[in-house]
Amino acid sequence: MNRVMKNYFIGSVLSGGGSSPGVNASAQEWIKMVNQFQRDALSTRLGIPMIYGIDSVHGHSTVYNATIFPHNIGLGATRDPELVKRIGAATALEARATGIPYLFAPCVAVCRDPRWGRCYESYSEDPEVVSSMTEIVTGLQGDIPSTSPKGVPYVGGKTKVAACAKHYVGDGGTVNGINENNTILSRHGLLSIHMPGYSASIIKGVSTVMVSYSSWNGDKMHGNRDLITGFLKGTLRFRGFVITDWEGLDRMTSPRHANYSNSILRGINAGIDMIMVPMKYKEFIDDLNQLVTNHEIPMSRIDDAVRRVLRVKFTMGLFENPLADETLVNHLGSHEHRELAREAVRKSLVLLKNTNSMLPLPKKGSKILVAGAHADNLGYQCGGWTIQWQGQSGNNATVGTTIMDAIMNTVDKQSSQVVYQENPDTKYLQSEGFSYAIVVVGELPYAETEGNNMNLTIPEPGPTMIKNVCRAVKCVVVVVSGRPVVIEPYLKWIDGLVAAWLPGTEGQGVADVLFGNYGFSGKLSRTWFRSVDQLPMNVGDEHYDPLFPFGFGLTTEPTDDSN
Repeated sequence: MNRVMKNYFIGSVLSGGGSSPGVNASAQEWIKMVNQFQRDALSTRLGIPMIYGIDSVHGHSTVYNATIFPHNIGLGATRDPELVKRIGAATALEARATGIPYLFAPCVAVCRDPRWGRCYESYSEDPEVVSSMTEIVTGLQGDIPSTSPKGVPYVGGKTKVAACAKHYVGDGGTVNGINENNTILSRHGLLSIHMPGYSASIIKGVSTVMVSYSSWNGDKMHGNRDLITGFLKGTLRFRGFVITDWEGLDRMTSPRHANYSNSILRGINAGIDMIMVPMKYKEFIDDLNQLVTNHEIPMSRIDDAVRRVLRVKFTMGLFENPLADETLVNHLGSHEHRELAREAVRKSLVLLKNTNSMLPLPKKGSKILVAGAHADNLGYQCGGWTIQWQGQSGNNATVGTTIMDAIMNTVDKQSSQVVYQENPDTKYLQSEGFSYAIVVVGELPYAETEGNNMNLTIPEPGPTMIKNVCRAVKCVVVVVSGRPVVIEPYLKWIDGLVAAWLPGTEGQGVADVLFGNYGFSGKLSRTWFRSVDQLPMNVGDEHYDPLFPFGFGLTTEPTDDSN
């Protein structure tokens, strides 16, 4: 890599989804890798430091032992911008603990159709909720000084990072929620629904903006000069740099990478300043040089891009402190951050049904059945963008507390018995005399296009288990999912229903609320549909007939510990 950095003057390096220095790599190993890239950059003729970036979608989520916070859909349900700001600050510290100063977050998408595979990355279907949650930018980057001009990026020191508002613009509005597809909408609709998160982020000094793979009314966003140069850099006065998504220029054509030189021409002239080229960087550099030599891309456009990239590097302090601060390593996965994530889990849970005040559950004198694969699977409860791009199953990929472990930690060990059966049969249910059951079901992990889903049903054996368990025993169903799913057919058998979203590593937060140490307070950040035939259906629509409306959420009061 030393030769590549020197010969090609690479100004930025990134970790792709799931890439790392090694399996279960420590903070020190990450620092060693990032510092080596930086030393290579500093050894070039001008000695300009490179900027290292990584996806930190819900915490520093590629890194082993990092604190994994709830995905954005759950944070939207908290309606707590101050909490999200603290999460931003914790995520920045954990990234800096591994030597990384630039995060591809936050996602300020407004998901208008839950069939979209990235819907969990969106705080809400409501642009006001999404805008309020851009407070995470000040957590990541620091509070922008009151004297700072609008649109100028700001990063407040060595414990903060450069943030990235993404994906510009309209990524959450595509037809049928198909990832990277076409958003068909008037200009007024685009600006009123999908733009507010960007204007709010820019006011807070966001350093970078990432362009969306998607199109607006048939025009690829990566080539949209009107919206990138005209609106983002002109109207909104954004002074940071604009970056493509992964191979974003390649995906301007079908098949990908066809007529690549023309895609480079369109993307750069549209106003993009930094290009993600994970593999074919030599071809990109050769083609770009040729386009500049031929005056197809003016030098003024190159100068604008260089000026913007340098502005961000200067405001980050990379020239003064290009190498990682190794004194921060103990912040990775710290107790303080895990307690913050646990608080976020508690506040994100939405109570959808509570027949006869079933919840909160008693801790004492009970024989409790816990059922469902999602009850004891850290990978499932974290979802996609966790260690691996697509996430994974099991409890060994990183460090955390499963919902099952959390239940065991919470109930009274002397007087209560907890039995875990992943998929109990009817005969077993009838013979064991359970006081009540906690059934934890949901989606399997996914990210991006892999998560596009036209039916949104809970995978089997989840539905059958709900039916079998809840007909035999009083039951609470906890749904672990990145979006609302089909639940109406089973509602008649369910006594208590909880939307837990994708809570992350701190499953103790789920038990905290189930057993009454804290009350339920979360409110739906998106509409819970009855059937997929209704989609897309969002709050404010003329024909709005949800199972549970936007903003819905029952509340409970905390109970004392004697129950």
